[in-house]
Amino acid sequence: MMKIETEALNEADRHRVRPDPSPCRVIGVLDDGAASLATPALAHLRAARVVIGAARTLALFEDEISPSAERHVLGNLEAAAERIRAAREAGDAVVMLATGDPLCHGIAGWLASHLCVQAIEVLPNVSTLQLACARIGLPWADARIVSIHARDAGEWARGAGPSHGLHALAQALRTQDRLLVLTSPANTPDRVARLMLIEGMAEDFQLAVAERLNQAGERVLADLAVADAAGMRFADPNVLLIWRQRARPNPVRFGLMDSAYAQRQPEKGLITKQEVRAVSLARLQLRADSRVWDIGAGSGSVGLEAARLCPQGHVWAIEKNHDDFVIAGRNRDGFGLSNYTLIHGKAPEGLELWPDPDAVFIGGSGGELAGLIHLCLARLRPGGWLVMNFVTLENLATATATLEAASAVWDVLQLQAARSRPILAMHRMAAENPVWIVCAQAAAKEAAHG
Repeated sequence: MMKIETEALNEADRHRVRPDPSPCRVIGVLDDGAASLATPALAHLRAARVVIGAARTLALFEDEISPSAERHVLGNLEAAAERIRAAREAGDAVVMLATGDPLCHGIAGWLASHLCVQAIEVLPNVSTLQLACARIGLPWADARIVSIHARDAGEWARGAGPSHGLHALAQALRTQDRLLVLTSPANTPDRVARLMLIEGMAEDFQLAVAERLNQAGERVLADLAVADAAGMRFADPNVLLIWRQRARPNPVRFGLMDSAYAQRQPEKGLITKQEVRAVSLARLQLRADSRVWDIGAGSGSVGLEAARLCPQGHVWAIEKNHDDFVIAGRNRDGFGLSNYTLIHGKAPEGLELWPDPDAVFIGGSGGELAGLIHLCLARLRPGGWLVMNFVTLENLATATATLEAASAVWDVLQLQAARSRPILAMHRMAAENPVWIVCAQAAAKEAAHG
């Protein structure tokens, strides 16, 4: 029995994290200076031979740093890591000053991955987000934290893609009830409020902005209307709190009725019917973060449902017919989506600007079918699917011949649905036009992941 217990203790000891004898202390600080630090953190700062931090932070703690200590303004992160390595090799105590909790969208995670976990010791403080929530009494345990504390993202535009610095925030607003936002001097609360106006969410949320927390000029503005905040200016640094005041929509994600989409009247525009749309979306093999192309969007039905199925992904759609382009835009606005980019144009023009897709749907080719197939097979990411819909024998023949010549792996499904229709006091079945669904993968990419 003793042997078993000893072996268990040895196994547990093997997994125990052993502290480094001379780690870099990453100390979380607040803007009230030394008053924000516990005794151990203050002692480490005073004993440090090397101190790294933002210029404003170093100035704030100047009286607590030893006159003989080296001071380094935090700029290039790689350079900071090298200074930490050099200080540790020389046996010098090194401290990095960071704001709030250095593991909450802070520098500690980056340092741990570029040095090692044992090379740093984190002494966290209360985060500015926690402080802001405390000031207005907002529970934050179930809130989503989003950081836009980065380079200037520019003003938001409808249909902006994932490369825009506010894209993740726009998506989070669609799926979350409470958001805590780390802002920056460029990506400000008023810019976020303007995004919400553009996306039609102004009436759904309330805002609060906490400026200069723990400083003499601290100001907390609570219960701000989005429209009011969009025209205001806020003192830096600040954090933004957003909470929903209207119930979050819970829409159908898949297989919407055709009547859910606006279509051209009196002559209906192009729309992929519900049954064909459902099978086509299934064959696209979408994931939550898929990047999707919709070529020949028509009324937008396939791409819009794909956007709902890929909440962490994005859909790029193109439509050459102006009237259908307008209708697709109306459908996008009605669906309340921030991960859908709609372009008025004729493919393949402009596709070179789109990122490589995980899935491509071709609903209309504008006479460029063979070229589009070659382009899509070349651009698809590994394991990606190309799905096409045809109603004419000629386009079906062109597609299969092109796929065969490209050595693609492909298959064809003919789908013909019949819907009930009233006739006198009874019902009959009325057939819809048959549709061929052609699905393909580039052979080399499939082989690489087979």
